[in-house]
Amino acid sequence: MAKFRKDGGKKLPAISTSSLPDIIFMLLFFFMTTTSMKEVTLRIDQKMPEATELTKLEKKSLVKYVYIGIPKKNEQKNFGVESRIQLDDAFAQSPAEVESYIATKRAAMKEEDQPFMIVSLKVDKDTKMGVVTDVKQALRKAYALKINYTAFQRANNY
Repeated sequence: MAKFRKDGGKKLPAISTSSLPDIIFMLLFFFMTTTSMKEVTLRIDQKMPEATELTKLEKKSLVKYVYIGIPKKNEQKNFGVESRIQLDDAFAQSPAEVESYIATKRAAMKEEDQPFMIVSLKVDKDTKMGVVTDVKQALRKAYALKINYTAFQRANNY
């Protein structure tokens, strides 16, 4: 017959943590490379206009975007087929909301950068100018006088 011993049990050795920093940095690198920095989910269709004389903006942190266009197909049942103004991820009910949106964005910036804020209008090329004019008037009331229009580079086919 077998005899069972009770030697007080053997203690387990301590877990080695020498590879823990390697694992942490590997995970950090993985998430940094696979994560996208998406700022805004577009809820409008945009066909950008084309232009020949374009300049690139230097400081992207100073640029605040206002999107204008026709809502996407899945949004049209709620918002119609007329051009709408999108501020961040939500539609504005009227151009007057642009004024408070710009004031909020300006307040979130550093004080020394506030005078250099640029508002970039990303307007669909089929949008009527009346909506753009209303937005520009609201920007004027908000003292956002540096306005930029976003466009694609046109290929010169002379």
